[in-house]
Amino acid sequence: MTRTDQPVTEQRVVRIGTRASALATTQSSQVATRITELTGVPAELVTVSTEGDRDRTTRLSELGGTGVFVAALREALVRGDVDVAVHSLKDLPTTPDERLVLAAIPPREDARDALVARDGLTLGELGAGDVVGTGSPRRAAQLHALGLGVDVVPVRGNVDTRMAKVSSGELDAVVLARAGLVRLGRQDEVTETIDPIQMLPAPGQGALAVECRAGDSATLDLLAGLDDPDTRAAVTAERSLLATLEAGCSAPVGALAEIAWGDEGDELWLRAVVSDVTGTPSIRLSATGVPQDAAAVGEGLAAEMLAEGAADLMGGTT
Repeated sequence: MTRTDQPVTEQRVVRIGTRASALATTQSSQVATRITELTGVPAELVTVSTEGDRDRTTRLSELGGTGVFVAALREALVRGDVDVAVHSLKDLPTTPDERLVLAAIPPREDARDALVARDGLTLGELGAGDVVGTGSPRRAAQLHALGLGVDVVPVRGNVDTRMAKVSSGELDAVVLARAGLVRLGRQDEVTETIDPIQMLPAPGQGALAVECRAGDSATLDLLAGLDDPDTRAAVTAERSLLATLEAGCSAPVGALAEIAWGDEGDELWLRAVVSDVTGTPSIRLSATGVPQDAAAVGEGLAAEMLAEGAADLMGGTT
């Protein structure tokens, strides 16, 4: 058999399921590029429409929380329409889906929230009665708790839509995840990166979740190099806390875990807040442990918060 007579083996292409928004496709493209860099296997994006994308007027809490951005991607993955699904980790429900595996959590981008305000204003420079938009009960509660006197109003839509409401004068400011703005190359439009002392981010914020089908060992092997152990430990603690509180993705719960070098090696420090939707009262506690015990650290801190009355504060938002 001559060389030209030899059968051609088709090279595998990894199909990555993604929402169609600019942010989602940017995030998924970054994952695709990294897969190819690490393995040499080409990857392509497959856009999937989710209920959260189709309905941009109903509040997320009424649609079922940010999990509405995840369900359609997961079903496409289970059907075999795609090999991998990429989500913003903060949108991923804490209840495991046994059909799927969280195969990789790449290094986390900045987890903090960011203010985009008219005239370059910071939070402290906003005046009483200024209108701040956010679709997050967590952000709304913590804004109220700061006692700035601003009016907090719900807002839906992608990053462009929300920021356009500021430039048009409809809103004085919006609060967004800084990570998304960095990934879109729009960090220069941030007028203040909000200190976690003032506003703790959503559990998992700034991190990506890369899922594949359980039992798909070939894809699991391809994705293994994307995983960052420190990021996985941090978000495991945050999501363990959220799960133990039995709080949904849209509940007014903020949490941030960080890995730092201690006297006896790496330490994990977890801070969390649970608020009434009005911002007061609130429960703010912290805990420390080691990265290997991340889930237990989150569970333990959640138990302390429940003992302090966290379930009553969350009320009907769980």
